[in-house]
Amino acid sequence: MDIKVLGPGCPRCEQTAKNVKDAVAETGVEATVDKVTDVMEIAKYGVFGTPAVIVDGEVKSVGKIPGKNEIKTWIEQQH
Repeated sequence: MDIKVLGPGCPRCEQTAKNVKDAVAETGVEATVDKVTDVMEIAKYGVFGTPAVIVDGEVKSVGKIPGKNEIKTWIEQQH
């Protein structure tokens, strides 16, 4: 599973990345979590608000900090 957290590195983006990593750890699913901070790279996903979360190429969240339980639901749906 490939999860990307898109954002320039602001506190909201950092919190989102932490929630994603915690959710992955709690579900026990093998996943790669990457932080994408380059604005041009973020734009390639068609995302215009951050933080954003992409799970296996699918945009799951834009412009808000998703909670751990919400992230776990996405992971379980994909897995």
